[in-house]
Amino acid sequence: MRRPSSSPVRAWWAQRSPAAGAAVMATGIVSVALHLAGYEILSRITLVLACAAWLGLAAEFVLRLLREHERWISEAATPGALTAVAATTVLGAGFAALGLLRLSEALLALATVLWPVLLVLVVSRWRPRMPGAVFLCCVATEGLALLGATLAAAESTAWLARPAMVLFWFGLVLYVLALFRFDWRQVFEGSGDHWVAGGALAISGLAGSKLLAADSSRLYLWNEDDSGVLRFVTLSLLVLDLAWYVVLLAGEIVRPRLRYDTRRWATVFPLGMTAAATLSASAAVGVPWLEHLGHVLVWVAVAAWLAVGAGALGSARTAWAALPVPEGIRSRARR
Repeated sequence: MRRPSSSPVRAWWAQRSPAAGAAVMATGIVSVALHLAGYEILSRITLVLACAAWLGLAAEFVLRLLREHERWISEAATPGALTAVAATTVLGAGFAALGLLRLSEALLALATVLWPVLLVLVVSRWRPRMPGAVFLCCVATEGLALLGATLAAAESTAWLARPAMVLFWFGLVLYVLALFRFDWRQVFEGSGDHWVAGGALAISGLAGSKLLAADSSRLYLWNEDDSGVLRFVTLSLLVLDLAWYVVLLAGEIVRPRLRYDTRRWATVFPLGMTAAATLSASAAVGVPWLEHLGHVLVWVAVAAWLAVGAGALGSARTAWAALPVPEGIRSRARR
């Protein structure tokens, strides 16, 4: 039996769905993109916001596991549950950019423990014609590859880069499998998470660029053939991501969906990830003009983040006002 909430705050927060982790993913990757673009103060502000949201969602995750086990199992089998892994890895990438490597390692370990459990639960319940959240299996896997490659480059650690490479390719396999389950009508009908179809390619491209950056004369991770293939695949992923960007944007123009939905955070995430991937790939694949494009895309992502954030505040205010006030609080208010 579900326990009654002890306060309006607890009651409102308990209504959050597993897909709410997309807000952490979106805020975290916007922070990373701002860092890559050189806007350190804004990057740190958004990272703090992402941390606060992650801590809140992590607390709810644990409470549901301990108190509402059946509900936890039910929600863990939904694609949105994989935002827990993806959000953790993106947050770890943000900390790594600040040089907080021990904290990033802890987040990588946590995400690695969660990943196989949630992935098996989610994939086992795939069905035909799924929304864009189906691509979160790729996003979560590539998130591990991204953070592993980032830490390998920062610490000159070869053993982290090699499993990251395996996860990189495995993530692409999952993307192809998810593509066959995706409902293409979502391009015109989706509530926001359909953008993950492009965001999954973006995080794959970013992971590829980090794998390229991890190589050095000291580590000698990849030979020339390996590096050539990885460079080609990374650039191809970025091109495909930009193609998705155009297609999905056209779908929004043809059929505008302006009402706020929690899944709109899954729109901001691909926008921020595309900006980050473009900036990172500019140096990794040797295409300088991508940096200019990346700077433009960063501000597109920031604008989308602000718009969705405003919608989230309005939605929270409405939901808060609709909640019943517990009897104890009402009684004290009358005194």
